[in-house]
Formats: sequence, structure tokens, C-alpha cells
Amino acid sequence: MTEIARELAKKSRVMVICSSPNSASPSPPVPGEPEVIEIKSWWPGKSALVARSFAAVLFSLQVFVAVMKHARREDVLLSVTTPFTLPYTVALAARLRKAASAVIIYDLYPDTLVMAGFLHASSFLTRWLRSANKRMFRWLDAIIIIGRDMRSKLLDYPKMAASKVILIPNWSTLPVGYRELNPENPYRRRYAGRFIVAMSGNAGFTHDPASVFEAARILQDNEDIHFLLSGEGVGWAKLNDMQAASPLSNVTLIERVGESDLESFLAAGDVWIIPYRKQNTGVSVPSRIYNLLAVGRPIIICSEPDAEAAMLVQEENIGWVTPPEDPKAIAEIISLAASSAAGTIAKGHRAAQIAPRFTPQISLDAYRDLMDALLDHQLARSRDRLNAVP
Repeated sequence: MTEIARELAKKSRVMVICSSPNSASPSPPVPGEPEVIEIKSWWPGKSALVARSFAAVLFSLQVFVAVMKHARREDVLLSVTTPFTLPYTVALAARLRKAASAVIIYDLYPDTLVMAGFLHASSFLTRWLRSANKRMFRWLDAIIIIGRDMRSKLLDYPKMAASKVILIPNWSTLPVGYRELNPENPYRRRYAGRFIVAMSGNAGFTHDPASVFEAARILQDNEDIHFLLSGEGVGWAKLNDMQAASPLSNVTLIERVGESDLESFLAAGDVWIIPYRKQNTGVSVPSRIYNLLAVGRPIIICSEPDAEAAMLVQEENIGWVTPPEDPKAIAEIISLAASSAAGTIAKGHRAAQIAPRFTPQISLDAYRDLMDALLDHQLARSRDRLNAVP
């Protein structure tokens, strides 16, 4: 979002409302830079679900007040889906202010909550959220999706206009180019000669790192394969508990790797694994995949085959797709990848070849074009209103 805001600020005045500590812009704001309004908010730990839900509602109400204060008819409001309550209040405020509005769907609710096991598919709250979505989608001028599989989920809503749904994928943050498997890589050196299966990133409620750990248990007698696992979130805490309760010698857990070491870390794995729980299609897209493409690493996706990441892996032959929540299937694919080193490396080279399709400027240009179109539409509406006044 920072990059999007900075790109849009090159041509337009951009105001950002967020809760990041110490993010507020100086007074007066720097010309050509986004103006940041910081909302003082309270965020409990990710495992405190009830308290965190209350904090999400409170933050969304604070944003609603801020939007009502600052938004004008000529403006376009762009929201994300984190927290999940946010787009509803932003869309409502935009409607009251007669401004245009758009949302970037990183996670589709309530489907994400159903996938994570927090809601039943037919529960009252699930039905209520889908009803709220129906109204919100009608108010929005654009709905930005980051994966193709989200489109069909959205078009299932009654009277959803297909023209509102805009695909703009996320992008890699690393320079594109195949990185050779270097035995002197600090993350490989300790496991000389072994085939390294790596996993990292936020392991949230929609992820299934436990199945990766169980796959490692199945393969623990294979001394040629080692698991290098890193990350954060509730899934990461679960991995630490599993390793503490039943240690595996073929598993190494390391704390979340900082940005300065990310490239080296991603280049350390022979293959990377992204494990999702069941019912992932159209619900959540793994943005971490684009940096793996940038460094040229094959990918194992644990998900339904019609999910965005799975489709990309299969279409471009840059890895493997396994059923979600199936440790045995994961172990079999890892064994196959390790036994065919040349084929696995070739998949990595193909990953690097398609990575230029997911660079920052391509996506940022798409955001710029969309915002320009919405701004032009708002100006035209304002002129029409003025011309209609007798």
C-alpha cells in the first residue's frame, strides 16, 4: 500500500489514513508525497480473537469518522480488507460523501473465516456478512482482485457487475533473476549436500504448516532432505510447539528473516512450499509467491487446483500442486523433487523467466490508470451536477 500511495502521489494529492505508530506526516506535508493521518488505535495479539475483533470494529469506526471529515465529492477512496470490518465503513462513508470508492481484496470475507474454521458456512453471521457484502459491492465503483480465482466468487453475488472487478496482481519486491544454488549461502552451509525444503511467511489461520511438519516426520529417515522453516503468526507458534513436543532432526526452525536477509534466505531453498487449508480457491492469494519467482525457485502449492497460485504453478510448469492438509502427498512430492534435481532446477529457471510479468511498475501503472479513470468519472459527475442546477 505504501508503494501504491507513493505512485498515486506523483500526479494526485493522496491522503492515507492508517494506524501505524509514528507514521503521521510532518506539518506541512512534503509536496509530492502522500499525506499520512495516523489514528491512535489498540491492537491486541493475533491469538486474542475476541479482543482483536473488537479492536477491528473500533478502528473501522475511527476511519469512518476520519473519512467523513476529509473526503470530498471529487475524491476516490481506496480501502483494503484488513481488518475485515474496514471496507464496509469506508464504502458507507464514500456513499455519504458521494465520493467514488474501491477496495483491494486481499482476503475475501466471510469465506476466509469459514476456511479458517471460525464460522460455519450456513451460520447466521456468515449469512449476515454475505448480505453486507451484497450491499457494499453495489456501492463500490471498483473491486480489485489479486487472483483470477476471486472473480467467480464475486460474480456469484446477485447483480454483481463484471466490469467492476479488476485484476491487478501483486508483485515481487526483489530484483528478478535466477540465483544459483550456492553452497556458501549462510542458510545452506550448515546442511551441505542436502535437498532443502523451505517455508516462510505469515502462517495465519488459513495456512496449514502442521502438515509440512508431519511430512517432515514421514521423511525423517531420508538424510538427503532437510526442512528449513521460518515465519510468524499462530501457525508458527504451533510449529514451535510441535518441534518442542516431538523434535525432528530433519527440521530447523528459525525466526522470521528480516528484509536485508530475505534474498539470501529465499535463494537457500531447493524448493519452497506454500501450504493452505482446504477451500482456499478465491479466498486468499499467497503474495509471497512472487519473490520466489524472482529468485527462480520451484514451488509446492498445497491447495485446490483451481486456486490462483495452483493455476500459475501448473500453467507455467514451475512446481507441483498437492491436495491441502495431506502430509503424505506433500512427502511424496518432496521425494519426487529431490530425486529429480535437474528437473527441479529447470522448474526454478522457468519461474525466473515468468517473474518479469509481476514487477512493481506493471501493477502500479494499472493502479494509476484505474484511479485516473475513477477521478475523471467523479469530476464528470460533479460537472453534471453543476450543470443541472437551474
